[in-house]
Amino acid sequence: MPNKPINPGQLYNAVEFGFSHAVESRGQRTLHLAGQVAWDPECNVVGADDLAAQTRQALANLKAVLAEAGAGPEHVVRLRTYIVDHKPEKLGVVLPEIGAFYDGATPAANTLIGVAALAMPEFLIEIEATAVLD
Repeated sequence: MPNKPINPGQLYNAVEFGFSHAVESRGQRTLHLAGQVAWDPECNVVGADDLAAQTRQALANLKAVLAEAGAGPEHVVRLRTYIVDHKPEKLGVVLPEIGAFYDGATPAANTLIGVAALAMPEFLIEIEATAVLD
């Protein structure tokens, strides 16, 4: 196992929310993935005004980058999720999509950050990652 999740018993159960409190990296190759948005290969926005659809596309883009590097979600140790005009109810839309991204792998550490805007006004979410491989 290249990454060891750290979830202290005296803290709340972060795994229920789709992340770990920390991840010990035991690998030797580190990938720093640029933030991914809801663009398809032709730079068309997938899911205009649909946070769930945009989240799925951003995560699919992350998976594509990971796969190109010979990695998968199980190698991700850190996500940073930027949500435009974040409100707590948006978590109910985003967290299930992030949980599905891991497909049974232990979730990485994740920080959700509310922002005023992203690079293009049609983007509702951007997700970046760090992965470590053996």
